[in-house]
Amino acid sequence: MPSPLVERAVIDALDHGNALLKFISPNDTGLTGGHQCGYYLPRSVWRTFSPHAPEKGKNYEHLVDILWQDGQRTESCIKWYGVGTRSEYRMTRFGRDFPFLTPDNVGNLLVLIRTGKSSFHGYVLDKADDSEEIQASLGVEIIGKWGLYKGPAQQYETTDDCIHRQFISFLGPLKDFPDTLTISNLTLSALRKCLTDFSSKTPDSRLMLLIENEYSLFKMVEKKLCQNEISNGFDSVDEFLHTASRIMNRRKSRAGRALENHVGYLLRDACIPFNARPSVEGEPDILIPGKNQYEDPRWPDHRLFMVGVKTTCKDRWRQVLNEARRVRRKHILTMQKGISAKQLEEMRDSGVTLVVPQTLHSMYPDVDGMKVLNLNEFFGTVRQALDI
Repeated sequence: MPSPLVERAVIDALDHGNALLKFISPNDTGLTGGHQCGYYLPRSVWRTFSPHAPEKGKNYEHLVDILWQDGQRTESCIKWYGVGTRSEYRMTRFGRDFPFLTPDNVGNLLVLIRTGKSSFHGYVLDKADDSEEIQASLGVEIIGKWGLYKGPAQQYETTDDCIHRQFISFLGPLKDFPDTLTISNLTLSALRKCLTDFSSKTPDSRLMLLIENEYSLFKMVEKKLCQNEISNGFDSVDEFLHTASRIMNRRKSRAGRALENHVGYLLRDACIPFNARPSVEGEPDILIPGKNQYEDPRWPDHRLFMVGVKTTCKDRWRQVLNEARRVRRKHILTMQKGISAKQLEEMRDSGVTLVVPQTLHSMYPDVDGMKVLNLNEFFGTVRQALDI
């Protein structure tokens, strides 16, 4: 006869249509002296427990609520470790005196059932008969260390699935190429709907997410509207070159405008006043707090900021030197993936400071007297100067 605990776990799995079954290992409990204590989760089925795909060079956290068999509830975290030599998912943060992750649990069966986007039920079965019973009841045979039950009940949409669904809905009625602001706004709307913690992320993280996802949406739009034209062929070389040039020019102009759109959103969200492309010397991309203050001789110079927004700045950074001349310390916000120490030294000597999303900082060499800021640091400097 199955134990009451197994019956509960089976009914729970059938009701929610999913269960991850995994034998607890010495590595999980910290007996092997690994990086940390916590349940290792199989990377190949990441969609069943995390919204974050495994990506080399990045770490992600997904906060979850777990209700355990004894009524205990833990605010835990499913982490993806992709930096350095690590490449694994771990479920961590169970609090002190958590009874199911001690060395005595090695060999027991963890049953993890997803009940919502960020909620789970957890069971740990310590009897061999119970382990065999739940596998037989769910039709799962654990080959190796883990097994997966997927039933007919509702499957929970991942973040990527949600964003993709928003984009597909937008593409449906599309007949003409939308302007860049429309694509930028749709990207922002999709991320707000699909990432519950989007607004609480740092400006650096939000900018990277916006740029990456907008590019994905742009490619989807481009494929829908341009694929037939390309597939039908061309009557002449000139026609081919004209089409190729039009597509390339659209791509180039989109990238810069998209970055400006998203930086504008982040500034407004941080309650930092600014004018975009004001009619002052050189028409800088962004002037903080604005044109009126810039043209007011009573406004202190140290409370003025000029920002050049450049997807790349390696060959074009000197353009900002002739923009908004009253502002002595220029800033360039860029997505450039690294430049040489010599160029950084030239920027430093010319009074230019770079603002770069934090994840790209490792691509920049260290130069004496040249601090590369992240967006959060730059926003903090501006807010302090403006007393916001």
